[in-house]
Amino acid sequence: MSGPAGPASGGTDDTSDRYRPGYELVAEQLLNYIAERNLLPGERLPTEKGLAEILGATRNVTREAVKVLAAIGRLSVRRGAGIFVASSPGALGDDRFLAHFRPTSMEHVLMLLDYRRLIESETAQRAATLATPIEVRAIREAAHTSLEAGKADDIESFGRADELFHDAVGIAAHNVFLRSSVANIRSFAAQSDVLLFHGDVPGSLQIAGAQHLAIAEAIGAGDAESAVRLMAEHIATTQTQFERKIRDRLFNQPEHPTTPAATSPPAEERPQTSAS
Repeated sequence: MSGPAGPASGGTDDTSDRYRPGYELVAEQLLNYIAERNLLPGERLPTEKGLAEILGATRNVTREAVKVLAAIGRLSVRRGAGIFVASSPGALGDDRFLAHFRPTSMEHVLMLLDYRRLIESETAQRAATLATPIEVRAIREAAHTSLEAGKADDIESFGRADELFHDAVGIAAHNVFLRSSVANIRSFAAQSDVLLFHGDVPGSLQIAGAQHLAIAEAIGAGDAESAVRLMAEHIATTQTQFERKIRDRLFNQPEHPTTPAATSPPAEERPQTSAS
């Protein structure tokens, strides 16, 4: 393995890169490196020192990039064994392609949102047709909780309620593969949240909570057509907010140092939910 991985892709330019943490850029380059060489889950990567040389980065910044990619489940670091490409969390079947998802690439994120729109619209339609009274109650309770958390701007509580809401809709669809797909999509979206937003959210939690509640009421009323429309609108709103947040993040932030001490995420950081 030789030669640099090249500049990170994903809709950024040299000017915007000046405003991004060093470990974030190197993490992006490392994902590009894995994709360009078509490395599969379980395959071993060069050592930390080797990666630093390949990517043209310092060992400290490379170490931080490896840490954050391990935290979001893209790499597996085994003490005494090395660094490996991790299996895609929750992927169905062959995950060779999903292992190459680039969470900082606008193209990949938009494809993910398009897939999410297809899957979750179908899930909402089936939930509106098949949900039991107990399942409807669970969906409504999660939606109400997410709205209250959104009003309080409580990111952590909203994240839990958001996960419960979408999972409850998946349960009500009575299809284990749809439910698994919804959970898998969310795990990939969380990768973008960590690498691009560092636990922040791309849009209004209160708007997302209100949309959850509208979807819940449509499902409770057995109105499949409205449930599909409202879920599609919900995801379209998420996409609009996401794109705006990325533009603001890449082009409107003041320049800051890119040393590991100034830019590294906390060691315990884990993926956070988006306003979805």
